[in-house]
Amino acid sequence: MIDFSASRNDFPGLSRIGANGLPLAYLDGPGGTQVPRSVIDAVSKVYETSNANTHGAFVTSIETDEVIFDARAAAADFLGAAGPETISFGQNMTTLNFALARAIGRTIAPGDEIVLTELDHEANRGPWKMLEERGAVIREIPLRHDGTLDTSPIESIIGRKTRLVAMGWASNALGTVNDLTTARTLSRDAGAWLLVDAVHYAPHFPIDVQTLDPDFLLCSAYKFYGPHVGILYSRPGLLEKIPTDRLITQESRAPERIETGTLNHAALAGVRAAIDYLASWGGTGNRRERIVASMTALREHEGSLARKYVDSLSDLPRVTLHGPPFAAERRAPTISITIDGVAAGEVTRALAGKGIAAWDGDFYARRAVEVLGLASQGGLVRCGMAMYTSESDVERLSHAIREIAGS
Repeated sequence: MIDFSASRNDFPGLSRIGANGLPLAYLDGPGGTQVPRSVIDAVSKVYETSNANTHGAFVTSIETDEVIFDARAAAADFLGAAGPETISFGQNMTTLNFALARAIGRTIAPGDEIVLTELDHEANRGPWKMLEERGAVIREIPLRHDGTLDTSPIESIIGRKTRLVAMGWASNALGTVNDLTTARTLSRDAGAWLLVDAVHYAPHFPIDVQTLDPDFLLCSAYKFYGPHVGILYSRPGLLEKIPTDRLITQESRAPERIETGTLNHAALAGVRAAIDYLASWGGTGNRRERIVASMTALREHEGSLARKYVDSLSDLPRVTLHGPPFAAERRAPTISITIDGVAAGEVTRALAGKGIAAWDGDFYARRAVEVLGLASQGGLVRCGMAMYTSESDVERLSHAIREIAGS
């Protein structure tokens, strides 16, 4: 097993002091991770040495073209994609998903059905619900109170009228990992597209899009130690089939077909650096092999810390853990709780006073929090494990929660 403890030396942000002179414990990773020095340097280097636009004959422009290609190649390796031509970039996942929804919406006829889930982040609900204006019918896979999707009616939900199934792979609110196998089979049988929101899955598990075979998959580099850049994987040949927003001067083929305007070249250098940083923990082999080794080990590292935190709360009667229990790959290392009689915002303010960064609210998984009946108390208190999380961080968090819960 890889020992990730040395990674703490690579993240400048970990030296930050929080409230009351205490070292800041970053347990806010589900909302975005810290960034290693190598990523910061890669971003800075673009501005220092080769800040130019694309497709010119001069050296700095050529270097920009190389930055973009290298970022696509790195993202393809990260996702197990066939090649860089399957990778498009955008400002963030939400912006890319809205672009997809507008394009696919032009192919939707009244009565066509789009399948969503009650568990998903609004970034994978709102853009598709918008298509109700075009006559699309929205159907939803319901959320059970144990934090898992009720897939028992899925065969009656995905059918001959279905045009798209949009599902999250892992919940950013509850840590639930969804089994996409049935949705993949049923959507293919129905002639529908499967879109996977992997924003919360990608930081914690290895991904192989050629095995999963989604039509579209989205993730965000700032969740796995990179800059704020959205990443879109499209099945080869598919992006050319949808009428994207596009200037007449824009490339009509994938991957540029959905990329409007000038990309953030410096941030793309950071995307490649973040993926290379992850790969650097994976031993020997090509970059893809090292990424898989690193992400497999990271899953175990983060899962162990998350289970340690959960176990420390098991004897606290006022604390409720939301989401499924830990079992193999069915749980991301994202832990959300509530404390009886204490609003979620009060908990995170108390944690902040102890130098602990944590989140409260619905985290844009608003429908899930509504179904669980937690909106009135301010939603959930959420913490997440990352590469740089230490046992000391978890112990500080556990001790603080015990104090707040009065135990």
